[in-house]
Amino acid sequence: MILRDTHRTDTKASHVRDSTELFTQMNVLQFRAPVAFGRLAIPELFAQLVEPDAARRLRALASLCDLTHDPERLYQVVSEGFLDQLEVLLKDGDAAVRTRTCELLHLVTSHNIARQALLSSPLLARLSQLLDDPSPLCRTRAHRVMNSLALLPAGAKALQALVPKLMLKLQEEQEEKEEEVQALLLSTLSCCSRLDAAPALSHRGVTLIGRKLSHACSNIRREAAGAMMALSVIVIAMSQVCEAAVLPVLADLLRDQDVDVQANAAGAIMNTVVITTGDFAAQPSDLLPTDRQALTSLAEAPEGRRRLLLQLPLLVGRSEPPEEDADIRRAARTAVNVVTWTP
Repeated sequence: MILRDTHRTDTKASHVRDSTELFTQMNVLQFRAPVAFGRLAIPELFAQLVEPDAARRLRALASLCDLTHDPERLYQVVSEGFLDQLEVLLKDGDAAVRTRTCELLHLVTSHNIARQALLSSPLLARLSQLLDDPSPLCRTRAHRVMNSLALLPAGAKALQALVPKLMLKLQEEQEEKEEEVQALLLSTLSCCSRLDAAPALSHRGVTLIGRKLSHACSNIRREAAGAMMALSVIVIAMSQVCEAAVLPVLADLLRDQDVDVQANAAGAIMNTVVITTGDFAAQPSDLLPTDRQALTSLAEAPEGRRRLLLQLPLLVGRSEPPEEDADIRRAARTAVNVVTWTP
């Protein structure tokens, strides 16, 4: 009897299916549907989107992606109501069609008129369902559209109702290898939380986002620190950051090789140390010399002032050398002035 490793076989088969799906899509998309002259082009291409042949639908979508780079053609798509017809394609039985439709929507969100139309259409609800799509490529494209919308205040407001689902997806993605999806998720949550942090906080926002701060991928660390900064403007979030021991992790990020990670971490620390608990939880030596405002807030509490006084020689040393970075010298001088001031 020959024993077979069925788990390995199933996994290999899954990879083959994913590779076949991607290869098929790339092969089909080498071709575009013929484009009619002038204003007839858009109506004729949209007419082909209802064809029973998936290859024809894909070719029509490819041509539409090319045309919508032209603002005049894009305006025609929106003003003549063609955008709403894409809802059917988001439910298409072919994963490649759903994926390409998301790519088309991502392209049109670069224009304000299309973004406004998309936010007021039924497409947004259908897009949220694609976050659970069986195709990894389709899920990624759907996240891109969501994130593009969330970058605007109107989009972030429209996505507020989806924050609970986004938090659930973040929890599910803990062990996933789809790093782009995790980064997009965190970026979207950050945008939504800047508008209103309460929904994310009520769904374990500090804990779930805090776990991403130590991720190996710098994009994920950057977006996680940005989301933590957005959350930490609320007093209850400041307390949770301290209770969950997130401050030491943020302090470690001040030494990150990615400057944007450092900046976002410093912002989250600055917000948190406003409260007394945050003052006591922060370590002055960890904050040096990244953030003047965080150091100033820390010095306002008696315990924080005492700790900074112990670091005074280091502060003075970093405030004087001309070869030191100008921002570092300025931060150190500010800290020295704060802790040595007497009435």
